[in-house]
Amino acid sequence: MRHETSAGTASTPLAYPDALIREILTTTRSIALVGASSNPARPSFIVMKYLLGRGFAVIPINPGQAGGEILGQRVYASLADLDQPVDMVEIFRNSAAAGSIVDEALALEPKPRTIWMQLSVRNDEAAARAEAAGVRVVMDRCPKIEFGRLSGEISWQGVNSRVLSARKPTRAAGGVQKLTLGPKR
Repeated sequence: MRHETSAGTASTPLAYPDALIREILTTTRSIALVGASSNPARPSFIVMKYLLGRGFAVIPINPGQAGGEILGQRVYASLADLDQPVDMVEIFRNSAAAGSIVDEALALEPKPRTIWMQLSVRNDEAAARAEAAGVRVVMDRCPKIEFGRLSGEISWQGVNSRVLSARKPTRAAGGVQKLTLGPKR
């Protein structure tokens, strides 16, 4: 499942086909966000709010805030404490911490289909363990940015999304300013 450019050193850029990213984002329904923060200025809070607004079930994981709520969602101390399966584990921690988080994700039953490491988070050894266990891995990417890029939302800010299409964008249910990757959710 690894792509030619994903093997190599930490300085080697990773390339993921748009079709793979689109498939992950359209089939994922539930996300455990490890490193979630209740601080509205933190990127994990912003990404969580965005994903919730796009119809994803996002479960925050933060041992310091366990038992509380972030954006109305109950916070868990660890992945092992989850009382429901998740489709994806998103890692908002540093690259060194990603290894043990991946191992914790692989111990879940059932395993998540995808492990997604945020921008600047990359752990090739952990990714290899996950892929050997049949779990897809995306590293050094942000699902908020990728969703916005592939849906066309990011072009509203004048950003070149590298996606050209003559198709009319699909509006998400419940919002004029929200686009989706496929059928309305």
